[in-house]
Amino acid sequence: MAIPDYQSLMLPLLEFAADGKDHTNREGIDHLAQSLELTEDEQQELLPSGQQRRFDNRVQWARSYLKQAGLLENPARGTFRITDEGRKVLQSKPEAINIKFLKQFEKFKDFQNRSHKNGTGKDDASTDEAKTTPKEVLEENYEKLKNELAAELLDTVKQCSPKFFENLVVELLLKMGYGGSRKEAGMAVGRSGDGGIDGIINEDRLGLNVIYIQAKRWENTINDEQIRTFVGSLAGKNAARGVFITTSAYTQRARDYSSGIQQKVVLIDGEKLADLMIEHGVGVSTVAAYEIKKIDADYFAEE
Repeated sequence: MAIPDYQSLMLPLLEFAADGKDHTNREGIDHLAQSLELTEDEQQELLPSGQQRRFDNRVQWARSYLKQAGLLENPARGTFRITDEGRKVLQSKPEAINIKFLKQFEKFKDFQNRSHKNGTGKDDASTDEAKTTPKEVLEENYEKLKNELAAELLDTVKQCSPKFFENLVVELLLKMGYGGSRKEAGMAVGRSGDGGIDGIINEDRLGLNVIYIQAKRWENTINDEQIRTFVGSLAGKNAARGVFITTSAYTQRARDYSSGIQQKVVLIDGEKLADLMIEHGVGVSTVAAYEIKKIDADYFAEE
């Protein structure tokens, strides 16, 4: 089954707490996952940032909203239990608990008023119908903006001159920690070829190991024969490691070949190239930055 949205988890979570005991957050997550018969893959599915499980995040928001409405409380750090108000709600046997349902409680309306920048606390139909948590919305919109930037960035790279592309690859490798100084990297990599560059660059700043680089500013897909030629170049350089960078893509045969040979050959296609440029700040600039903060539980821990 699909992972339930966070509003659909509110009633099952409150019912789990109906025994009046103190429960850990993990107990609530595990119980709901089991009762809903989620598969292992569904339980392990991550948010776009890769830093939190999607289901855990949805249970967390369901628990948070129930607390804001006064139906749950936190008796100790990392635990929750039902309140008298929460018991009354269960006694009324609601068909569902969602944002619209919680608006009948003054505590929740006060919480919503604080959440609105203008403090008006006006009803928000989109919030009532939301299927994803605020964190999911933020991360998914960030991922969408990132994908749009990556596509635009790759198109721009393809229009650059071969010389500019050489400098771009040097800059990226340096930002990733390869090549020592920029002068050393430039001397090692900046050998013009047919629309790309070829050369050797230090794997580490001490020059203990080297990596052979080939980069192709191409539109055509790279096939296995071109990878075989590259591997032959590795043998000629007595190099055990290589990186092949292209602005296009690789055939499946090319990927299969590179994964089955003795030398360690990394294939970076246009999509991965754009992602690395964004990650390491090459050819892009920051327009705005937003910090997401959470309670520091250790700060409030009393001896």
